[in-house]
Amino acid sequence: MLATSTSTMAAPAVLPNLAASLNLESTLNDLCLSCFAMDLSQPGIELAQALEADPLLPGAVLLDRGAFAGLLSRRRFFKHLSRQYGPELFLHRPLRVMYQYAHVPLLVLSGSTLVVQAGRAALERSPDLLYEPLAVESQEGCYCLLDVHQLLVAQSQIHELAMQRIQEQTRAQVIQAEKMASLGRMVAGISHEIKNPVNFISGNVVYLTQYTRDLIELVTAYEALLPEIPETLQQLRSTMEFDFLREDLPKLIDSMAIGADKLKKTVAGLQSFSHVGSETFKAADLHDCIESTLIVLNNRLREGVEVIRTYGELPLVACQSGHLSQVFMNLLANAVDALLEVQNQIPPLERQRWQPTIMIRTQCMDELPADLAAIEPASIAAVEPRTMDVTGWVMVEIADNGPGIPEAIQTKIFETFFTTKPIGKGTGLGLAITHEIIARHGGHLRLRSPRWPETYPDRPFDLPGTSFEVWLPLTADL
Repeated sequence: MLATSTSTMAAPAVLPNLAASLNLESTLNDLCLSCFAMDLSQPGIELAQALEADPLLPGAVLLDRGAFAGLLSRRRFFKHLSRQYGPELFLHRPLRVMYQYAHVPLLVLSGSTLVVQAGRAALERSPDLLYEPLAVESQEGCYCLLDVHQLLVAQSQIHELAMQRIQEQTRAQVIQAEKMASLGRMVAGISHEIKNPVNFISGNVVYLTQYTRDLIELVTAYEALLPEIPETLQQLRSTMEFDFLREDLPKLIDSMAIGADKLKKTVAGLQSFSHVGSETFKAADLHDCIESTLIVLNNRLREGVEVIRTYGELPLVACQSGHLSQVFMNLLANAVDALLEVQNQIPPLERQRWQPTIMIRTQCMDELPADLAAIEPASIAAVEPRTMDVTGWVMVEIADNGPGIPEAIQTKIFETFFTTKPIGKGTGLGLAITHEIIARHGGHLRLRSPRWPETYPDRPFDLPGTSFEVWLPLTADL
């Protein structure tokens, strides 16, 4: 805090170990500030005694009847004092006299300024001011000094922290990418092993249906030619419940055909999802990407989550279909997690009037909404988006009627490692990677999430909780 005492001696400055307390968001108020102050009316000898008593004191804040007037650094004080007749001119006269000669342009920063920003501002000064301390307004009307050396040390420590964070992010993203690639290879292998027997079953069901129909027609013809059925055949017919068999067998074969067809679609979806590692931009049907992702999530959706599809007419989109499947997987999985968590917290009576629902909507637009058009795709994530001639836009919205995302964390959810899930259930990479993939496609990702009341019985269950809009460009070369 600003010391307004006129004491001639300053307390020794103790520099703390900042390494353990600094972070990427540290401000000047987190550093050790020198708050020694003197009035311009005090004699220079008092400042000389204070500087000699504390070798770490960078200078003094100068006050003019209690108001901030400037600062006088150790370097400039002793520089003027060492000149010819300096002691006679300045030691026994008010500091105001020396300040008239030693006055230089000040760099005054707020205590809430980030250390990184302050370091940049200090280094941008002219060379003769490079070692001058900074004036820091730690509170309104309260000024302190910050030694440049200490600022640069803190900036260096924060730089090391930033490099560590980048390395962690890179390592985590590599691990995540490798996991997705391994998952893709595993799914591709499993789907290949299933595909052949499924095709065998599906193909033979057609012949089985025809053979069954022929056999039933043959038995019916024999019954027409034999007015009296022998007793042994009557007993055999009764034992096997032939009338029921004749009626139920076609239904059984039809159900097998339906199951085989569903298996074929599942295998096709798994094969589509397995192309995660493809780096080539190729024409793809986004609806197929979404459906293949839903097939992978089908087991979780069976826990009571309803999926409503409102698909528009979409052209093919030049994209990395495997990576977009990962985007849809992250968004849909997060929606399912939120819905099932809410379902477990809602009292049984309340569950009767709430159906966990995910809505997937697609449409084609000529232009971006105004708020998104003003944002450059490159600014969405630290990646280089591809260059292209955009002819239109495709929008995919994935919304749920869950609790929504609190406003306080809506600006943080795309940060790497940020997660609200308990340890072991979330890595904080899903939305960060999703953000990066969309940016690499030259697209946009928009979040909409109104604020819900804290108590579930009072909230309007028919309104969406969280909505993510994926906007992807259409290109002229497709």
